[in-house]
Amino acid sequence: MSIDVANESGREVDENALVDLAGFVLGRLRIHPLAELSLLLVDEAAMTELHERWMDEPGPTDVLSFPMDELRPAPDEADEPQQGLLGDVVLCPQVAARQAHKAGHSPEQELELLCTHGILHLLGYDHAEPEEHTEMFGLQDELLREWRAGRGVATGSAGAGPGESGGETTP
Repeated sequence: MSIDVANESGREVDENALVDLAGFVLGRLRIHPLAELSLLLVDEAAMTELHERWMDEPGPTDVLSFPMDELRPAPDEADEPQQGLLGDVVLCPQVAARQAHKAGHSPEQELELLCTHGILHLLGYDHAEPEEHTEMFGLQDELLREWRAGRGVATGSAGAGPGESGGETTP
């Protein structure tokens, strides 16, 4: 997996944890090992500009996903995973920190949730309809619980998620 991180947010972020999480999510969903993903962390001004330009919504948001190739998870072990350029997940640590405070967990946990959420959007998941919401957020919570358990991190609820705290779909 090629996972690039660019932190232009001005905030200290555990980039290695985000890369580890992204690799876990992509591997768990059987995305080809040569797939490429970009994680970009930006400040509120940059996120506001992206949010307004691509979503026609005012102000900053927490996460945006910009898919490239239309890669999808391989349904089962017999299917060959797809190879290609997955796309970009843009995160705003400042917005994530505010949401984390409201949700009662750490900014790191919020960024983990947002990163997972953004990757799921790149893979075609959405939460516009109730059934989609249930599927996407259930998978998001499951992936976060598994990843945190593998790191020896206390699990519990993975959190409400961006759908309840301002997350965005793909432009």
